[in-house]
Amino acid sequence: MFGPDEGRARAASAARRLVGVGGAVRNLASAAQAEAGMPNIGVQGTCVSRKQLGELIDCMLDVSAADRGSIAGVKPGRADVILAAAVVIDTVLDLGGFDALEATEAGLREGVFFETLLAGTDPPLFDDVRRASVLNLAAQYHPEFAHTEHVAELALEMWDALGAAGRHPCDQAERELLWAAAMLHDIGTAVDYDDHHKHSRYLILSAGLPGFSPREVALIAQLARYHRKGTPSLGDYEPLMVKGDDELLHRGSALLRLTEQLERARDQAVHEAVLTISDGHADLRLDGEEDSSSPGGSLALPRWMAERETELFERAFGIGLRLVRK
Repeated sequence: MFGPDEGRARAASAARRLVGVGGAVRNLASAAQAEAGMPNIGVQGTCVSRKQLGELIDCMLDVSAADRGSIAGVKPGRADVILAAAVVIDTVLDLGGFDALEATEAGLREGVFFETLLAGTDPPLFDDVRRASVLNLAAQYHPEFAHTEHVAELALEMWDALGAAGRHPCDQAERELLWAAAMLHDIGTAVDYDDHHKHSRYLILSAGLPGFSPREVALIAQLARYHRKGTPSLGDYEPLMVKGDDELLHRGSALLRLTEQLERARDQAVHEAVLTISDGHADLRLDGEEDSSSPGGSLALPRWMAERETELFERAFGIGLRLVRK
């Protein structure tokens, strides 16, 4: 779904980062998050800049070794060694010409496990770690892939059509986040169906998604949270966000909510959602097998459900939505 060009682009954007593992790295990343006032949803993918690391070193130099454990994010058990670790890492960043340290929740034992598990394969690691992370989390909690994959397909169809009509910036990173949220939006049913959208958010935030930054994980979690109801909001995760993320959340939530209704019966009756923009409106035509024995055809329920979810779409994209027939 995401080709090699995007993979190379990701690698290029991270070329000046040094990836670190281990408890000292996790503590420094957590301390940098706390100093910046960021919500704590784990340190996977957190980047600590040279400037941030330098400020942490200065802060630790100003207090005794015993008091370094009181610095937010630093565990008391590492108070005696955390300054030395920070200085060593800062030196490596300097000598290597790196701009930042990227933290990972994984450690050496995970590396040994995966290297052993995947030994003899070509390539030895996953082609796309981000995609594998999403599918792995989905498989742990929600085996109904026919439904989630179809929701993802319909949502991306409409996202592409709206992008082609100039209704959003066509950022492929946004498309990937929408896909991830669609695949994970129902995992909360493993906890309970009632409020499962909130449970889905909790599981995404708690489990994490290797390969995604904390900002991206929070966006995926919020997209899943608002796939049923409520007014989309970045909430406590706003400090993680960048300009335009509020609009991204509204667009993705609108499409997920709409496509969830199209697939409400979980029967894939809607084969395709064809969206065309004309006269200041978005016309949505549903293609599928019409059942003449059913009043209104087999697409009657998806049409009716979708017509109830037009308000958020109109706010997100600035145009009205009409359900039309062939």
